Amino acid sequence: LIIYFIPNITLQLGGSELDAVEKGCGQCEIDQCDGSVGYGGSPDESGETTLDAMIMNGNTMEVGAVADLRHVKNAIGVARKVIEHTKHTLLVGESASLFAVRMGFPYEDLTTQRSLSVYSRWLNQSCQPNYWKNVVPDSSKSCGPYKRLEKVSFEEETISQRNIHNHDTIGMVVIGKSGTVVSGTSTNGGVHKIPGRVGDSPIAGAGSYADSTAGGAAATGDGDTMMRFLPSYQAVEYMRMGTDPTVACQKVISRIQQHVPKFFGAVICANTTGSYGAACNKIPGFTQFHFMVFSPLQSQPLFYCVCFPKS
Repeated sequence: LIIYFIPNITLQLGGSELDAVEKGCGQCEIDQCDGSVGYGGSPDESGETTLDAMIMNGNTMEVGAVADLRHVKNAIGVARKVIEHTKHTLLVGESASLFAVRMGFPYEDLTTQRSLSVYSRWLNQSCQPNYWKNVVPDSSKSCGPYKRLEKVSFEEETISQRNIHNHDTIGMVVIGKSGTVVSGTSTNGGVHKIPGRVGDSPIAGAGSYADSTAGGAAATGDGDTMMRFLPSYQAVEYMRMGTDPTVACQKVISRIQQHVPKFFGAVICANTTGSYGAACNKIPGFTQFHFMVFSPLQSQPLFYCVCFPKS
C-alpha cells in the first residue's frame, strides 16, 4: 500500500500538491504497477518500452508532459521539469529523453526479462493482437512489415480483438488544504502499439485535468478512443457548473458511449469541496473499476469499485 500513502505523507511533511502527485505517480513507476506503468512493461511492436506522463497545476494551469519517452524511467519527474525549466507543455520521443538527461535523469534501458518474454510470445502468436488495419499482408493473421491496402474498407472493432488489460494508467488528483488542485498520469501505453503511438495520458484534458476553481479528473482505458473526447476536461467543466462528481463522471462516460458503445475506459472526479466519484463503461471482462481515496482525516485509504452500465 506504499503508493497510496506517499501523496498524503508528502503533504504532511510540508511538500506541495505538485510534489505529492509527482512522488505518488513516481512510486508507481518504480513499482511497475500492474505492468502498465513504468519500465519493463507494454513493449511496442519493436519490443521497446516507452513512457507517457503529465502533471498539471490547477492554480496556474501550467502543464508539463512527455510522450514516447525512451531510456528514462522517471517519466512523471521529467514531465514536471518541463513545467519548471521550459516554456513548453509537451516534449516527445528521443528529444524528450535528451532533455531528461540534461535535467539530470539517468539514461538507461527500460527493457526487462518480462517485457522481452511478452514480446517474444506476441511474435510467436503471429503478432496478434495488433493495431493495424487496411494493410497487406493481412494484419489479423500475420506479422509485418505492412503496406497500405489500395482499397480501404471499414472495419468495426470488437471487444474480443483487444485485451482490456492492454491499456492502463495511474491517474491521480490531489487537493490541498489551500484548495490547490493538481492532477497527473503515468503509463507505458498500449502493449504492442505501433512505435510512435501516443495515447491520452500525456494530453491535458484527456489523461487528466486540474483547475483549482472547479476540481480535477483523470482517465484510464483505451487512450486512442478516450483522447477524442477530452473526458477529464469535460468532467471538470461539469463540476464547475455544480454537477456532483459522480454524475460528472457518468455524463462523460455516457457521451463516449454514444459514439463508441464498446469502449474500455473509466474516469475519476473530485471537486474543490472534497467530494469525489468515478464511472466506467461496463463491458464483458470489465464490470468494475477500482479506485482509492485518501484523506488526512483517515488512517487508511478507502477503496471503491464502480461501473456505469450502458443504458
